[in-house]
Amino acid sequence: MNRVEDLRLLTSGGVYVDDLRVPELLGAAYVTFVRSPVAHAVITGIDTSRAEAHRGVVAVYTAADLADLPAPQPFRSSGTDGGFFAEPPLAGEKVRFVGEPVAVVLTDARYGGQDAADLVVVEYELLPAVVGHAQALRDDTLLFEEAGTNLADQRGRDAYDDDVFVDADVVVEREIVNHRVACVPMEGRATAAAFDGTRLTVWHSSQNAQRCRSTLAETLGIPTEAVRVIVPDVGGGFGAKIGIDRDAIVVAWAAWKSGIPVRWAEGRAENLIAMTQGRAQLNRVKIGGRRDGTITAYRLDVVQDAGAYPRTSTLAPVTCTMAPGVYDIPHVQTGYRVVVTNATPVNKYRGAGRPEATAAIERAVDLFAAEIGMDPAEVRRRNVIAADAFPFHTRTGAHYDSGEYEAALDRVLGAAGYAGLRAEQTARRNNGCTKALGIGMSVYVEMTGGGGETAKVTVDADGRATVLTGSSTQGQGHHTAWSMLVEAELGIPMDRTTVVHGDTDLIPKAVGTYSSRSLQLGGSAVFKAASHVRDQARRHAAGLLGASESDIVLDAASGTWHTVGHPGRSVVWAQVIKHADVESLSADVEFDSDQPTFPFGAHLSVVEVDTETGMTTLLRHMTVDDAGPILNPVLAEGQRHGGIAQGIAQALFEEVRYDASGTPLNATLAGYGAVAAADLPDFELEASETPTYVNPLGVKGIGESGTIGSTPAVQNAVIDAVAHLGVRHIDMPLTPGRVWAAINEAGDRRQTRR
Repeated sequence: MNRVEDLRLLTSGGVYVDDLRVPELLGAAYVTFVRSPVAHAVITGIDTSRAEAHRGVVAVYTAADLADLPAPQPFRSSGTDGGFFAEPPLAGEKVRFVGEPVAVVLTDARYGGQDAADLVVVEYELLPAVVGHAQALRDDTLLFEEAGTNLADQRGRDAYDDDVFVDADVVVEREIVNHRVACVPMEGRATAAAFDGTRLTVWHSSQNAQRCRSTLAETLGIPTEAVRVIVPDVGGGFGAKIGIDRDAIVVAWAAWKSGIPVRWAEGRAENLIAMTQGRAQLNRVKIGGRRDGTITAYRLDVVQDAGAYPRTSTLAPVTCTMAPGVYDIPHVQTGYRVVVTNATPVNKYRGAGRPEATAAIERAVDLFAAEIGMDPAEVRRRNVIAADAFPFHTRTGAHYDSGEYEAALDRVLGAAGYAGLRAEQTARRNNGCTKALGIGMSVYVEMTGGGGETAKVTVDADGRATVLTGSSTQGQGHHTAWSMLVEAELGIPMDRTTVVHGDTDLIPKAVGTYSSRSLQLGGSAVFKAASHVRDQARRHAAGLLGASESDIVLDAASGTWHTVGHPGRSVVWAQVIKHADVESLSADVEFDSDQPTFPFGAHLSVVEVDTETGMTTLLRHMTVDDAGPILNPVLAEGQRHGGIAQGIAQALFEEVRYDASGTPLNATLAGYGAVAAADLPDFELEASETPTYVNPLGVKGIGESGTIGSTPAVQNAVIDAVAHLGVRHIDMPLTPGRVWAAINEAGDRRQTRR
């Protein structure tokens, strides 16, 4: 079943925030931000007079103009004495990263904004920059003097106990960098807003309109009902568009303050320095076990770089919760620290804490396997949680619902022809081939969903269905999936179902789309709402056909109602609605699930590394991604393809880099290694469907799986390719220069030993 969205998107095109041509935005002013060019400084003065006098300028606002707003809700530290790390809407006293907004200029023409913004004079007294985890932990320079430390949060480290490693035959420790990456959605951030004197309407590129509305109402100090948020088509989110951030809040405030409609769409360079970024963890792993391959103890110590402001308190805790991955390890210890640095804030990015946990444990397993001289596939097989052990409670407090981890590993090894690959690798090494073959794998489990979602299904007098969904689409294919669910439950063809999302007037209560939650929660809500409508209609169909309700059935294939055993005498939905003497039948549902689900799978990568240049070529990538029963293979494969591409990109290409002064070194796509189709082979996707008991559809999330499994598989493959040369570890991204340096450093060590 193809995606129903695609005809519109590929012909007339999507309507994104910057495409909106609605009456409320007629004559809108254009917003341009004045952003800090330095990473850390005290603001000693701001002069806006020249900008205000510039032709076409409508208004210029600074932090002083926003002083009447309620104080922002800060991140409260549990690791300090109640220190606060608040993020103001506009920087007024101090800037803490390159790209931080200092002022905002409204102009009557889009392309006059930057000229006017350049006329705003900001005087900075430079401060030393804090760049990277180690420098932040030293506390030599503080981002927030009132906090007295750069440590925003910490937990768990006081419970470390080395006794669990005493009986291990082998113990391996390694520091692993899970580097900072940019989200790079196809559509950058964009917001438009209009205030009619009573009500503020905001159009925003977001993953959840309802959270945006509540945040805006709280920040502006106005009732929730005085705010309407509309989310049109969204060109990708990946976690960075959950809710609404400071830039968009300022845009909405400008419309509310001035009474003038305003609109803003950031450029790509602006996006790369100011939109929240992902990962940015420093992980220290310690793994111990016996020489027979049994892992007996594992410790994961996390240092999370939050950037200039801790936007979320969940990334490091989630990494710690998911630390043991798919393995049944008797002793697991975790702890974390969250530090602030003079860099763009870090927030959720596709997987949000789960990819980091998988990358750490999967590298640790490979390091352990290399130390004991055992095939890494065999080490995994000996330690994965058994299929008959589910539901399984991990040592870190997770409650895995269902899984077949060994079967996933065996399936991907079989699909790859693993024994043949190892034989080819050995032959190349024996022949002294400079094109080294590497085989890397990962077996992963992740956590998705949890919480609730809303849906309303209506069938009208024409027999058409409308779905109002709390899930918010950014390209996943919700319209297709929800129409399929309606057709399966009500027999109404997909082309007669309309799906509506992202409007707080129509859908006042919802959670939105993130954490791979849509089908298992939003889809379950649609499924249950459609079922309730069907139950209502059965009573009216019985009256129309002169039979008892228990004798009435719905033929979903034809969309007709008839009595048992008499399909020839049937009625259609329009007749049922007319007999009910109502305009429509509808059901509102809020589906709740306290327990998340745990998708799982296995990835295997085959790479070729030129040992003379360090250049890596990805030859094959095979995956088993199990998210329960598949509703629509096209949608599921699309999610897998996108996730795998992003995971591979992190392993090989992408990295946000800063110099010692905190200045971004690759703030354009000319310098940032975003992946392209030509960089990737065709992915080889194997099927596996293990249902969950957590929701009525038996499904788990699929949106993040590819990102989680692919990154460590590729990293392990590259390191495996050059392991015979003495290389034990290379941090991502595995660029040619980094791989070449590792090969040469290993060669130097061999020479020294001689």
